[in-house]
Formats: sequence, structure tokens, C-alpha cells
Amino acid sequence: MISIIGIGNAASKIAEKFESQQGNYDVYLLGSKYENSKNSFKLESFENPEDYEKNVPNLKSFFKNIKDDVQVFIMGSSYSSNYVLGILEQIRDKRIQIFYVKPDIELLTGIPKLIENTVYGILQEYARSGLFKSITIFSNTELEKSLPNISIKNYFDTINQAIFSSVHYVNFFRHTEPEIGQISRPLEMNRVCSIGALDIKNMSEKWFFELDSPRETCYYICINEERLETESGLHKKLVDMLKEKPRNAFRKVSYGIWETHLQDFGFCVAHTNAIQKNTLDKLDQE
Repeated sequence: MISIIGIGNAASKIAEKFESQQGNYDVYLLGSKYENSKNSFKLESFENPEDYEKNVPNLKSFFKNIKDDVQVFIMGSSYSSNYVLGILEQIRDKRIQIFYVKPDIELLTGIPKLIENTVYGILQEYARSGLFKSITIFSNTELEKSLPNISIKNYFDTINQAIFSSVHYVNFFRHTEPEIGQISRPLEMNRVCSIGALDIKNMSEKWFFELDSPRETCYYICINEERLETESGLHKKLVDMLKEKPRNAFRKVSYGIWETHLQDFGFCVAHTNAIQKNTLDKLDQE
């Protein structure tokens, strides 16, 4: 079982999605809109970011039953993200994976922009140093591009559902054996990650964050059970498409094929050791 933690109201909305998979996850929600209970904790709100760091709550009792594997969801630019380091310090003996959701930074100003820049950089550095198992980055703008017919009223719920689905399925794949193929274990140094949706027809990726300098890419391919049973030559067709992907000594590709009773679908995960900079920062340097 994996423990899911949402830090802040927005991130906890993503974490809530995992409650639908009882038996696989236990979920902890932390935010100003929650009341104290077994699995939720009310966080105080302040005007200044410094006040969050000075008032990190003691959560040792709240987290007393937390599992060894922990996945933490954080929303970039959220004031609650100022709590993150103080909260994670209290579970530092666990295997922590960070899932960081970036807002549209082009329209971000003032304190939220400063918060986003700071937290985004620090969490990547901590992951790369080995304090966290990994950090996986999502971009709201890239998610929006990949989701057809997303409405304003259902904007965040649709994005949250996409994040939940991708993380849940990758968790499933990593804990089950494929029908064929083998996913390579990423090198220890490649701790900065991105997830994308995979179009099985042509093996094209729709990345939920465009990762700079990917070193390893893992393709998780789910094929309908009837097609797996009856279609000859399917394995060669899929592998041939993967062989066309850019590969060299510094960019490796691996894959696995799983069975599903649903229509064909898949996800891909890219890994790198390169710190990802904000787009505006990169433009300033050019």
C-alpha cells in the first residue's frame, strides 16, 4: 500500500481521487478547508510566506500509521507549499516521491511567483541529492493541451483526474509483471521525471510536462486482451515503432506490454538528472 499526501487545498483535491482505489492507498489531506480527523488536517493560513515556515504543525501523531512508500502532491505557487519542507522533514525516514503541479507561470506575479520559483527549484535539488526518491513534474498548460473539450467549469477537476489516472496506472504497472518486455530501472541519478499519455497507434507521446534532456524513457503499453490473443505480428509492430525513437548511449528506451479489458492505452515516463528551469528563466538567458 502507498500513502498519498496532499499538501494544500488544491493538491489535496488530487489526493482525494485516490480514495476511489481502496486497498491500494491510504490518503492524507492537509489544507485550510479541511477539519481535523483521522485522515485530514487543518492547516493555518498566513499573509506572509515566512509565517508558514515558522508555524509548521507537528504531524507525527497524524502520520503515525503512514506507510514506507509515500507519494506527495504539491501545487506550485500555493501558499501552503511553504509548509512542504517542514512537513516532509517529519517523514524523512520514508521513501518519498514528489508530484509537483506547475501553474501557468507567464501570468504569475508577486508572492505566488516567488513561491513557485523557490519551491520548484528546491524540491528538484533535494530529489537529485537523494533526499527524495524522485520528483515528477506536471504542467497545467501542457495538461490542458492534451485534454480535448476541457471546459472552464470542469477545468481543474478534469486536470486532477488526468493526473490521478496517470500516477495510478504507473503505480499499477510498476507493481505487476508485463506480458512481455521489461521496464529498465532508471539510474539512481535520474530522479527528475515527467509522465505523458501514449497513443498506441503510432507510439506518439503527449507529455504532461516537456522534460529537458531526458536520459531514459519507459513505455507502459496496455493492449486489449482479445487483440493480444489473436493479432499476429503485433509485438514486432510495436517494437519497431519504439526502435524509431531517439536513442543513444545517453538516452535509453525500455518498454512493457500489459493486458487490459479496456481499449488500448498507455503512458510513458521520462527520467533525467537535469534540473528543469522555468520557461521564462530560459528565455531571459537567451
